[in-house]
Amino acid sequence: MSELSEQQMLEKLRGFDTPSITNIVATYPNNPLCLGLYEPWGQKWYTDQSVRCMYPELGGTIGYAVTVVYSLPDPNFNRLSMIDLVNAFEKSKKPIVVVIEQDFPPEIMPKVGLAGGQMTTIFKACGAVGVVTNGPSRDVDEIRPMKFQYIMSGVTPGHGPMAISAINVPVSVAGMDVAPGEIIHMDENGACKFPADKLADIRKNIDALAKQENEQAKALRAASTFEEIRAALSGGSNR
Repeated sequence: MSELSEQQMLEKLRGFDTPSITNIVATYPNNPLCLGLYEPWGQKWYTDQSVRCMYPELGGTIGYAVTVVYSLPDPNFNRLSMIDLVNAFEKSKKPIVVVIEQDFPPEIMPKVGLAGGQMTTIFKACGAVGVVTNGPSRDVDEIRPMKFQYIMSGVTPGHGPMAISAINVPVSVAGMDVAPGEIIHMDENGACKFPADKLADIRKNIDALAKQENEQAKALRAASTFEEIRAALSGGSNR
């Protein structure tokens, strides 16, 4: 059997839910199929409940992180523009997940409808398939037909002047620290990250773990005694 290409591996992982990805990345460090890439509780490698998925019907979304920080305009720093972000998209591997850190004062943070229909159209034209951000956005009705995923804190209809303050720097979004080029997997459960050079290992191990869990679930469904339940639970991971 020939090795899968990078795009084939991404497509395969897109077919799994995000918790299944986390199981391989770090969730079960005592399971030999888990890569243990992070200390599960102490490292910031998946999103918290401050954000939610806007289009759960799209299923899994996966891509390479391009990071950007938005903030209030600074009269002493105005050298970055959307063209600079487009240039970063051009240089990135595809597909792209745009990870946006919203760095606004607390009093306006809940009111920043940052990425609307026009911005999403630009992102999609540049090869992006989704956005993860720690604040709100807008135009969810306009974006829905684009089949473009969003994980964000909520929805609000407007915003005021704002500016790009950094591109492709480490960012922190909803409890997840992301560096440019890391792979992001996202769905209605949230988002997680892992290093791009671990793609093949995750692809390989997730098949084995999925088989392990499916066999356990099948045995539990067929169990009619507590002895059979204990036997089914004797191996594999617990969700």
